[in-house]
Amino acid sequence: MQLKPIAEQVIVITGASSGIGLATAQAAAERGARLVLAARSAETLDGICADINAGGGQAVAVQADVGSREDVDRLAQTAIDQFGRIDTWINNAGVAIYGRLEEVSEADSRRLFDTNFWGVVNGSLAALPYLRANGGALINIGSEVSDAVVPLQGMYSASKHAVKGFTDALRVEVEELDKAPVSITLVQPTAVDTPYPQHAKNYMAREPKLPRPQIDPEDVAGAILDAAAKPTRDVRVGSMAVFNTIAAKVMPGIADKMSARQADRQQYDEPPRNPEGGLWRPAGEGRVHGEGGREAKR
Repeated sequence: MQLKPIAEQVIVITGASSGIGLATAQAAAERGARLVLAARSAETLDGICADINAGGGQAVAVQADVGSREDVDRLAQTAIDQFGRIDTWINNAGVAIYGRLEEVSEADSRRLFDTNFWGVVNGSLAALPYLRANGGALINIGSEVSDAVVPLQGMYSASKHAVKGFTDALRVEVEELDKAPVSITLVQPTAVDTPYPQHAKNYMAREPKLPRPQIDPEDVAGAILDAAAKPTRDVRVGSMAVFNTIAAKVMPGIADKMSARQADRQQYDEPPRNPEGGLWRPAGEGRVHGEGGREAKR
């Protein structure tokens, strides 16, 4: 199948108020796409869309919690009402928890899955009727921990494993059984320099961080938009994503020991700044990058 050039597309992006989602929105706008952007942070999202529109782009903001199917259906309907179709739908919204699995409350774990897994399910099922009608791309953001794991982020790892399983099964049903004109892609980045740790719920006694090396969110945005323009089964972004996913499959025992070494590398030597993070409330403040620059100077 053939997908439209980005300049001719209507693209829906969830989790667009910061990090990878914001970087993707900015890159897509620069290439001429018409955008429907979703996040829980209404004020932040309105500002992002205002900036894009002031720069000559076209972007519409929709406040939505992807854990709510009603919100996601409203997001899809907004795209149809505003632009008449959906060419690419990007399920990017995600939240995180730092802490040992035995310490994390069931309520927090379920909240994470509502966003990270059910948000992908809701977005995929809301988008598919429109993508089937005219052809298009469904892009789900997984992680290198869709195959590997990382300690102190166990529930996040579990949710990304679930995203991979859902995406792979959906691809077989839609592309292989139905022969529908829909490209379904799983994107698996390594650690990305975004505000992800600062937005996480934190059970640890120290401030969380991502281990180095980290890649730029713009690199992930580029991979996402490549998949939006050219059918792609899956793509790993960053050399460590390639290494860690292969290691988890071909030498799992060694991969476990390597993963264990990441525990201390996920904490700053300082008390937590905002332990509640953005698990239960909006945390997007319009930032693409996190503290990778600070880490590089240490």
